[in-house]
Amino acid sequence: MSHTILLLTVFVVLFTFALDIKKEKKHRNLLAFTGLLAATISVMIEGISTYFVVSLSGIFVGIGMMILFSLNVLRTAENIHMMELRRQKKELAKRKRQIEKVSLQMIQTLSTTIEAKDEYARGHSHRVAEYAALIAGELGWNSEEIMNLKYAAHLHDIGKIGIPDMLLNKPARLTPEEYSVIKEHTVIGAEILKNITLIPHVAEVARSHHEHYDGTGYPDGLAGEDIPLSARIVAIADSYDAMNSKRIYRNALPPEKIFEEIQNNRGLQFDPDLADIFLELLFDDRVHICEHCEFSEDDPELPFIENEIENFVSNVMSTIQTQEDSESFDFLTGLPMRSRGEKLTAQFMQQYSGCLIFIDMDNLKKINDIHGHKAGDRALKVLGTLLAESSQNSAVCRLGGDEFLLFIPETDKEQVTAFIQDLFEKFEHAKSEDPEIQYASISAGLYLSTKGEPFEDCYSKADKALYHVKQNGKQGFFFYQQMELDFSEDEVTGKDLGLIAHALSESGRYNGALNLDYREFAKIYEYMNHLNERYKHHCFLIMVSIDTAPGSVTYTENREYALACMEQAIHEKIRKVDICTRYSSMQYLLILYEPDETQIPKVMDRIFQYFDTLYDKKDFIPSYEYRPILHSND
Repeated sequence: MSHTILLLTVFVVLFTFALDIKKEKKHRNLLAFTGLLAATISVMIEGISTYFVVSLSGIFVGIGMMILFSLNVLRTAENIHMMELRRQKKELAKRKRQIEKVSLQMIQTLSTTIEAKDEYARGHSHRVAEYAALIAGELGWNSEEIMNLKYAAHLHDIGKIGIPDMLLNKPARLTPEEYSVIKEHTVIGAEILKNITLIPHVAEVARSHHEHYDGTGYPDGLAGEDIPLSARIVAIADSYDAMNSKRIYRNALPPEKIFEEIQNNRGLQFDPDLADIFLELLFDDRVHICEHCEFSEDDPELPFIENEIENFVSNVMSTIQTQEDSESFDFLTGLPMRSRGEKLTAQFMQQYSGCLIFIDMDNLKKINDIHGHKAGDRALKVLGTLLAESSQNSAVCRLGGDEFLLFIPETDKEQVTAFIQDLFEKFEHAKSEDPEIQYASISAGLYLSTKGEPFEDCYSKADKALYHVKQNGKQGFFFYQQMELDFSEDEVTGKDLGLIAHALSESGRYNGALNLDYREFAKIYEYMNHLNERYKHHCFLIMVSIDTAPGSVTYTENREYALACMEQAIHEKIRKVDICTRYSSMQYLLILYEPDETQIPKVMDRIFQYFDTLYDKKDFIPSYEYRPILHSND
């Protein structure tokens, strides 16, 4: 009986191993089979030996059991190792997925933070995702596909993180160069998302959502079905939200206008089939979206990690924003710089009627050339301070150089006129306390705007009004509305040239000698040089210098007063055909047109005598030297 059981055991072991070989699983039970086979052989030997050698009883069974035990220990260790490998692999896969989700959450947080920097773009990506989901639902996509599309749509504008804020928030029309920079956000976004495998087509959506169905889009000029389907869907959703949302430079478009725009661009900008689907949704009034977007996750640790990531990203972006804010203010005047100021002004103009004022400081270069840039900086600071103090509840900024922009809400022409006149008076008073900025003056162009007018149009009109002031002698202000009246069609017809000649005569009128800044003086000098060569006119270049008398101690106030007296003397004692300019802090240049050379000393004596009359101190001594202009080419 025992031998029968033993034979059956051997048969079962061999049969089981044969099945493992057939199922290609022999490597899993090789140790067990070897141990069982060794134990079985040992038992067979033990059974046979009982008939021949009784003294050997138990030895072979013991050896077989030891072999079986050892091999099972090894098999158990191998199984434990394999289980650990599987556990680690599963854990690695879980962690990889978790890291990818956290990376996605980080990118989404960055995307949301970018939008939060501009109140007009806030929630844009969420709305685009919801609109895209509506279209996908009409296409019969399943819930997983729709959710992946929403994830991709949430990140379609992530590339804008690499675009300067001054371009993203610019209220005026972009230049071709600026627009080319804006278009780079598609490429930047695709580069950021290229390693995100959790969401299908996410990088494609970021790169291609501005491609047009007719091939005129960017960045790759794809056309038709070469554009990924997800990107074509997001393109419609993105355009709809842009038209349906208020922007810094305009209000939201009316529904009928949006419907017309999408209809007109089907087959051009938009996939015609997708456009028809969305137009049907609009027509049936089924474009309704949820206010909040929640992402369900089954990992209990993920919400905590996401919260930590969100806090970290928010802190980083807050730091960056603080730095940007500090850099968007002009440290000299304390006013916002152009990008920040224009954005604030455009926002004000969308909410209020008022007056846009373009202000320019005249003769800043002359101050810089004569007294140095520190004097010019003081002049700018004076004007900046006056604007900051006088423009409470208004938007004001320094555009750059000598230009400033101011918007006063809820005002009329009389109030603005009083404000500008008061500003001019305060600036003149401030100049009197600093002789080195005496040449500075203010010109201003004004435009009375109505609520909601485009910033760019108003800016252009205020600029034209300022140019009108510049054409007519500087140091004044003018309303664009008045300029429109002055140059109405009835007045100009048939009289253009006569009016222009009169305007030129009036704007160029001056008393005494022609007093120019150095750059204009240099142009006239070269022009006179050409006249001398062609017509043999005899003109002379004269340098007048004011030197400190030996043993005298001079002060800035005395020097400025002496220079002012010399300028007045020159201005009044030479002819209208003669020209002068201030060359340096203590020198003037003159061009005398066709004088008798023997009379030059008499002309200069008259100037110096009049200077002595005006300036009664003896701490400065004037002198001069001259040369023919033609001689300068020798």
